[in-house]
Formats: sequence, structure tokens, C-alpha cells
Amino acid sequence: MTLAAAKVCVFDAYGTLFDIGGIARSVQGELGDKAETLLRVWRRRQLELSWLPLRAGVAADFWRVTDEALEFAMETLRLDDRGLRHRLMEGWLRPELYPEVIQSLSRLREMGCRTAILSNGTVRMLEAGAAGLRAHLDAVLSAQSVQRFKPDPLVYQLAATHFGVTPESVCFVSANAWDVSGAAAFGFQVVWINRDNVSPEKLPLGTKATVANLAELPVILGG
Repeated sequence: MTLAAAKVCVFDAYGTLFDIGGIARSVQGELGDKAETLLRVWRRRQLELSWLPLRAGVAADFWRVTDEALEFAMETLRLDDRGLRHRLMEGWLRPELYPEVIQSLSRLREMGCRTAILSNGTVRMLEAGAAGLRAHLDAVLSAQSVQRFKPDPLVYQLAATHFGVTPESVCFVSANAWDVSGAAAFGFQVVWINRDNVSPEKLPLGTKATVANLAELPVILGG
């Protein structure tokens, strides 16, 4: 099977469709250069917490993980502002889209591709963030429904089960190297969005194709 034969396209959300850099830009006026540093520490801690084994009796709640990571980041940068913390968290409910997202998803649908988001975000986070994309998506799938976080195979299985297809029939798209590797290990055909222009020798394990942004995806899929 080639990428051109894949008729289901599944996308990670944060960093792939949603530009979380907008959260830092929204507070740059009050934090200056600290805004980007805060987001970088926050995002890293958020992912680290999501990769830890879940404690007994603790739900896989990405909103909680995000809040705990923000607390860590703000303490690291010695920021103590409850109003700022609230605004930063709310940014995850109103993420900016990368500029090519809507046109690219629309083109994929014209080509007959079924499309979905598959993310660690909670149902509430994803429903809010993807509100403007629903006309271009067949499904919004949250890891919350299986009480696991990616890269657990149970999360990737959500997409295969929803569409009733084998993993190799799915083109999975992510800007996160760890997600690319996890999805490829599950059996998806994975496209890595290299938005940061990382050197080619640092390709994530299992990458079938690399694009700079989503505008290139329809061509790879035969459009």
C-alpha cells in the first residue's frame, strides 16, 4: 500500500493543526521574552507528565496535566499571577489554526479522504478548539475515551476502529516526533510535519513522508 492509496487522514491537534504558539503571543505584551520561554517549559512539562504511567485511580485528563504543567512552568519562571494563569489555560480552548489548515482539509475532502483529529486533548478541549473545523472533519477523537495518552496503542486504535479500517489504510499526520514514532509502531502510514525545519537525519522513526506544512499533503496523497 502506498500513501496515495490511503483514504483516511488522521491528524494530531496541537502543533499539527493548532498553533499553540499563539498562546505565548497572546501574553507577550505583559511577559515580553518570557512568554516564549514559558510556553516552551510548559509544553515540555505537559508532554513529560502525559508520558508517565498513570497513577492508580487517576484519570487520563489532559486538562489536568496541562494545568499541572503550567504550575510548574510558572514556578520555574517565578511568575505568580492567577489571572495570567487563567488566561493561559483558556488559550487551549481557543487555539489558533495554522494558516493552511482549512484549505488543506477542504482539498482532502474533495479528494474523497475521510478526516479526523486524534489527540490527547480532552473532549471539551477538542470540541472547543475544533469548532471552526467541523465541516472539514468526519470525527474528533479524544484519548480521554480510552483513559490513556498517546503513544499508547489503544489511542491509535480509536481511529482504526472508528473508520473500520486496518492501520495501514490510515495516513496519520503529526508535527510531534514521539507521536510519529508511536503511530508508525502501531502500523499507520505516518507523515511528519517538519514545521521547525529539523535536520533530515533527525527524522522520527517510521516517517513515510515529510512536509513543511499541510498544503503539501494532498499532493503526497495523489491529489
